Amino acid sequence: MPDALHEWILLRQDAIVWVAGLISLVLVGYMVLVFGRFLVYWAGSRHAFRHNAPAEPGDPAAFRWHLVIPCRDEEAVVVQTLDGLRAGAPEAHLWVIDDDSEDATRELVLAAAAHDPRVHLVQRRRPHARIGKGAALNAAYREISAWLPEGTDRSRVVIGVVDADGQLDPGTLAQVCNAKALGRPDTGAVQIGVRMRNADDELPLPGRGRAANALARALVRMQDVEFQANNAGMQLLRRRTGSVGLGGNGQFVRLTALDSLTAEEGRAGRPWPERALLEDYESGLDLRLAGWRLTHVSETSVSQEGLISPRRFLTQRTRWAQGNIQCLRYTGRVLRSPHYTAAGKAEVMYTFLQPVVCVLLVLLLPLSLGITGAGLVLFPEETAEFQLRFGPWMLLAFVLATLPMVFWGFAYRRLVHPDRSRLTALLWGVLVWLYAYHLFVVATRGAARVLLGRNGWAKTRRNAEKVTLGAPTALES
Repeated sequence: MPDALHEWILLRQDAIVWVAGLISLVLVGYMVLVFGRFLVYWAGSRHAFRHNAPAEPGDPAAFRWHLVIPCRDEEAVVVQTLDGLRAGAPEAHLWVIDDDSEDATRELVLAAAAHDPRVHLVQRRRPHARIGKGAALNAAYREISAWLPEGTDRSRVVIGVVDADGQLDPGTLAQVCNAKALGRPDTGAVQIGVRMRNADDELPLPGRGRAANALARALVRMQDVEFQANNAGMQLLRRRTGSVGLGGNGQFVRLTALDSLTAEEGRAGRPWPERALLEDYESGLDLRLAGWRLTHVSETSVSQEGLISPRRFLTQRTRWAQGNIQCLRYTGRVLRSPHYTAAGKAEVMYTFLQPVVCVLLVLLLPLSLGITGAGLVLFPEETAEFQLRFGPWMLLAFVLATLPMVFWGFAYRRLVHPDRSRLTALLWGVLVWLYAYHLFVVATRGAARVLLGRNGWAKTRRNAEKVTLGAPTALES
């Protein structure tokens, strides 16, 4: 160290130590606050999960059902999806939105429609196509509205959204219209559970080695635990706070609720937000702000394909994180809304701020390490004393943040795989804890895309797609 710098540091040693200590205290306080916030939310989710009371099925014949399936280059799965939905919901009309596919999706749907009058094709072409899922759903809304006979009771018409690889459990429609869901006239929308139907696939990557298949199996299993345990608890908590979120797969919306959104200025024929990356969650916010009740039904679920490619997984989750950040523009409206309770507002703000909290932690970690490293070099005694005083508290916060995630492994075992051992449940719990760290990666990527103005919509490629069709997607380019 140069003599001049050493002398400057000695003269200002007390001030430097005080400033460094203050910054370190702020960092420790922020981390403790973040972990405390997480623990409160987890405790509420766990309590709601453990005390969920099932509801009796309703009468699906009291409603008219229209299932909307957005498709873009989905030849790998669309026929299987139509066959599955027809078997699981024979009374429903199936509306396939072809968002200007470059493969055989359109031809396959037309072939199915030729044999089944309840299968319909909604054709979209560029430049109006491929601009987001919300715009595609709005096209289906307009076609269904025009197709319905005059005088139809639109409060008895339900539009369900199912992903191109989605399959409904038997009896789903009866559960969606139970007395606690669409059986209540003030309920505008229902979200059902989601599960990964390939979670027990022993060989997700045929022809690949053991390590690649083990990683793929773990990735799919963690997605299944996430949705069937962690996210289920979160939605059941939201059901209590009146802030249930709608997802892109397995949402069911009363047509009159959608109609109420189109009455707003500039939204004629467009109930779903267009060009939004989280059009599903944002549509739920719009419905709640309009006064509609939203609820979650855990007695049934929609199955989808768990992603086996880490790259495609990160592409999908980056889009979700970026869309979550975009939802911050709803903050003022939610906080002023009379339709949200205080608990509901708190829950929504927790969701809104989740990626922001992750990004701040990513930014603060190197700062904290840098201060500690500089302190050990310049003021080893003072730094060591500080670490001895506050280090155990940081370690305790880290442990407390770990244990709740492990709980979801045991909850998942009890709900989905009671035949598996407790040791397996513990392993799942530890893997869920490690898996949760992807949130820091995707939140940072999403925030970077927001700052760069990159708001393009990216389709998540299916596992069965071996080659990329057409131009790269916005996030993959």
